Amino acid sequence: EVEVDGEAIAVIGPGLCVFLGVGPQAGVAPADALARKVAELRILADGEGRTNRSLLDTGGAALVGSQFTLYADTRRGRRPGFTGAAAPADAIPLYERFCAALEGLGVTVGRGRFGAEMAVELVNEGPFTIWLDTDQG
Repeated sequence: EVEVDGEAIAVIGPGLCVFLGVGPQAGVAPADALARKVAELRILADGEGRTNRSLLDTGGAALVGSQFTLYADTRRGRRPGFTGAAAPADAIPLYERFCAALEGLGVTVGRGRFGAEMAVELVNEGPFTIWLDTDQG
């Protein structure tokens, strides 16, 4: 669930919580490829408890929130810098493109609100928290 100002703006059932950071060099092709990877990633349990199923296999949903803080640079001092993140004018269309690409693959998408202070509630079942980086293939 994602809340903004005490109001639930997105709620999903079983699926994945995706924190999406957009860098200044990001583009449409990487957004589409990342959406496909997220939809097809085999990290959900099958009937035997093995991680053999994807969102597409299970009919699971994705809760997607923009998260520029993934680009925090903490190499100097005590205050993180965020100059590695794309400007909102560039990031918002790519965030929306990523969400639309997931929906185009048949995944139900709950969206956060770009730039808002969001309260994100999730239940983390299983061993997976995965960092996917389009710069690393």
